[in-house]
Amino acid sequence: MKRTSIIILLALVQTVCCSAQISKIIGDWVTVDDKTGQNYAVVSIYRADDGKYYGKITKMLIPGTENEKCIECTGEDKDKPVLGMVIIRAMTEKDGALVGGKVLDPENGKFYYGRISYDNGRLKLRGSLDKAGILGRSQYWDRKK
Repeated sequence: MKRTSIIILLALVQTVCCSAQISKIIGDWVTVDDKTGQNYAVVSIYRADDGKYYGKITKMLIPGTENEKCIECTGEDKDKPVLGMVIIRAMTEKDGALVGGKVLDPENGKFYYGRISYDNGRLKLRGSLDKAGILGRSQYWDRKK
């Protein structure tokens, strides 16, 4: 009986900890341009009615980029404004991180497998060519103040 109670307690603690991590991920984040190191845009990460997580560009931070279009994108995103574009799509919660969805890079119009986690006060976004996350790169975003 004691062993069962301990197992249930540990499962509850893990669930609460993972939910706390996800609540830290939701919100507005400032992205950084990889080439210049400049703050580039604000992305709002939210949970939609379908239970999955998405991220939308809500503000462009570099003057003159407000009307930028996704020239390299294909399909429905082709030539659409980057401002207002959903770049994080259909991610699900797993072990305190967001996984399983896709991340769009508006600079090259390509989708990548994504993993988002909360890491020492910053958001870590890993985009990769493979589901395992080996072939890719990571970005760190700061919470919008």
